[in-house]
Amino acid sequence: MCELFGVTSQNKVKLNELLSEFFSHGIDHPNGWGMAFFYGNAVSLEKQPEASHKSVYLKQRLQFKVEADNMIAHIRLATRGNINYENTHPFVMRDNSNRTWTLAHNGTIFDCALLNPFVHSQQGQTDSERILVYIVSRINRELEKKKDLSEQERFNLIDEIFCEITPENKMNILLFDGELMYVHTNYKNSLYRCYKGATVIISTRPLDCHTWENVPMNTLIAYQAGKQVYKGTNHKNEFFETEEKMRLLFLDFANL
Repeated sequence: MCELFGVTSQNKVKLNELLSEFFSHGIDHPNGWGMAFFYGNAVSLEKQPEASHKSVYLKQRLQFKVEADNMIAHIRLATRGNINYENTHPFVMRDNSNRTWTLAHNGTIFDCALLNPFVHSQQGQTDSERILVYIVSRINRELEKKKDLSEQERFNLIDEIFCEITPENKMNILLFDGELMYVHTNYKNSLYRCYKGATVIISTRPLDCHTWENVPMNTLIAYQAGKQVYKGTNHKNEFFETEEKMRLLFLDFANL
């Protein structure tokens, strides 16, 4: 459906070769591409609602050195929402403490009443953006009780949210809050990680000849500067491919 790419590192690392391989998969995911780079609490967002392997801008961009210590990239195969800029990942929002949250999602929300009230609060139509709007709303609710949230408090809240949303839904997600890189999958063999010194690369599929391993299933993990710092609840809400195929077929039939 979509593919994810993420980096968390102690130092800036050159990413041209990995990104070139990643974005070459736009042949199979032709409905948009995006990259988010982080500078403190600021986000530099580059994205287009077109196939990554056909993008003139992206081709030129990757001819120059691309370095980052934290970044998120995405290529889209649309299942919900039109093919336009507003529906192209990653999505970015600020909470009431001015913290920036950036999210990219590979998956589909089939059933989650918690997200339904936020349909009219988002800019686009994707269920993925709706996840971020819900997360930020929950963060803001906690901020009403206190001025700021610690790293541990933020992680605990995101862990709670993922435990609530994952039943019946496919939730492969990269989320960055300016300090922590949150990584989650509940779909077998669909998200991998590769350790390169003080750098962790996350990808929907292995991108080079290095050793890649599956990201642990059904458990939220958070990294900081290339080091795993938090591990959440094993919620056991695994998503299965047969469920996804049947539900997408049902949605297609319902829209006829």
